[in-house]
Amino acid sequence: MADNSGDRQSWTFLTNHARVLVVIARDPEVRLRDVAAACGVTERTVQAIVADLEAAGYLTHAREGRRNRYRLASGTRFRHPLEGDYEITGLLDLLGAAPPDGRTELGDG
Repeated sequence: MADNSGDRQSWTFLTNHARVLVVIARDPEVRLRDVAAACGVTERTVQAIVADLEAAGYLTHAREGRRNRYRLASGTRFRHPLEGDYEITGLLDLLGAAPPDGRTELGDG
């Protein structure tokens, strides 16, 4: 049997979509290039992920001056049926990214 011990370090529990959502939740005015750096992916990948999250109803954004301000849609749930009973705000809270006062929308401060 082959030794795959090196492979054990190459996978993680969170997807890039989850990581991008966490970074944006922590800073609703973050630049996508900074999200890319934090997540270890390209800016183009982050743009595609943000488009996915917006198309699925998890995020919206509004232009404020030269920056975007992102908002997490309230009540959004995980997509997979196994986790579908849970709102994503629980994950954000666990990772220290949920709004501190319990609001589900980001950036309303």
